Amino acid sequence: MITIGQLARYVGVSIKTIRVYHDKGLLPEPDRDASGYRRYGASDAIDLIKIRTLAEAGVPLARIRDLRSATDEEFQRALREIDAELDSRIRGLRSTQGRLRQLAAGRLAPQPTEVGAYLKDLARWGFTPRWVDLQRDLWILVFATHPDRAITLFDDQADSLADPGLRQLFLDYDHAHDLDAEDPRIDDLAHRITEATRERYGLRELPGLDAASEIPGLIQGTVNASSPAWRRLDTLIRARLDE
Repeated sequence: MITIGQLARYVGVSIKTIRVYHDKGLLPEPDRDASGYRRYGASDAIDLIKIRTLAEAGVPLARIRDLRSATDEEFQRALREIDAELDSRIRGLRSTQGRLRQLAAGRLAPQPTEVGAYLKDLARWGFTPRWVDLQRDLWILVFATHPDRAITLFDDQADSLADPGLRQLFLDYDHAHDLDAEDPRIDDLAHRITEATRERYGLRELPGLDAASEIPGLIQGTVNASSPAWRRLDTLIRARLDE
């Protein structure tokens, strides 16, 4: 029989932790000796090792307590479920570690080489550095949050820019940044963009992310916040597309 201090050292936990496990009903209180000290046996050490292992795996103490009364079959099934949960957490941590290493290397998210070439084309076509930076940040965000949809959205926009007429609309949008929000050219540009959008997509739904995603709103909100003219342009386009 050993003392609580010896048990704590053998198993690798603190005395305070053992007392918490007693209080929570995870580890039964042992008998005391003639001097009133708790005395623990091998079975207590085995139980404590099980509790410590489950707790380190992230299992809530309440669930560990419930498992004490589980049958062997129920206990084994619970261990398999916990193992699967650990696998999922490990995959998530590895993904986070990968993003952390990309951040340390100055890369916020992996992007296809086409994106870099596209950004160079924007500068060559006469887009402002402000627009190029905005597009770079936009695609970093989309590829980081929706890697399964990002390439489809990117290909659609790249295809639009390959059309000289549509490209001019994007250029006009870019250069409208510094216009007064009430400038009549804003109304004309909104009309031209609306007509071009309807001609390109017809009755098809405009390409985008899933309805539950907050990313489109975040992106458009950032765009609108940088220019009153862009904000009014967005409002006009949305209203006319809904007509």
